[in-house]
Amino acid sequence: MGHGMSEDREAIDRLIELMSRLPGLGPRSARRAVLHLVKKRGTLLAPLAEAMTEVGATARECLNCGNVGTGDICGICADERRATGQICVVEDVADLWAMERSGVFKGRYHVLGGTLSALDAVGPEELRIPRLMDRVRAEAVSEVILALGATIDGQTTAHYIADQLPDVSVTSLAQGVPVGGELDYLDDGTISAALRARRSL
Repeated sequence: MGHGMSEDREAIDRLIELMSRLPGLGPRSARRAVLHLVKKRGTLLAPLAEAMTEVGATARECLNCGNVGTGDICGICADERRATGQICVVEDVADLWAMERSGVFKGRYHVLGGTLSALDAVGPEELRIPRLMDRVRAEAVSEVILALGATIDGQTTAHYIADQLPDVSVTSLAQGVPVGGELDYLDDGTISAALRARRSL
């Protein structure tokens, strides 16, 4: 009897295990989420599975900036109105999306994919820093805005990039971004204020 039960739950346990790997979900919350999905399998589980299959097949990183979209070049890079001469540099895609939610920045972005970290052996080549330098030259960039977290690694990365760009105006988001804070957790008004009051590095 018990053996049959474990076989019955094999696929569900696999789903719970996979869900528990998501950020913010441990085993307990993954179990609750999966039970909810099973109860709502017609209205929630089936559409979710379909959406995940579609995203799995179509999602890709923009070859230009690192944003996530469905084409090789994202909509922001492809939009000529966004060619303002400004590039906003962020650590990851969640930060880019946070900036876009605020609606204040009208230029283009560059996603580094992390920050420099001697401890974790992350150097410039592991990030999209060389690609950023290429873009600054190719896209007639007049200002690089560094919207990096107020962590030690974030600030080290900001100063490294500023040193690599002596002929371009390099600014940084101003007050309102708390020490250790991540853009994705800030409200839109705070992001707007920090962008408006950016300062030269």
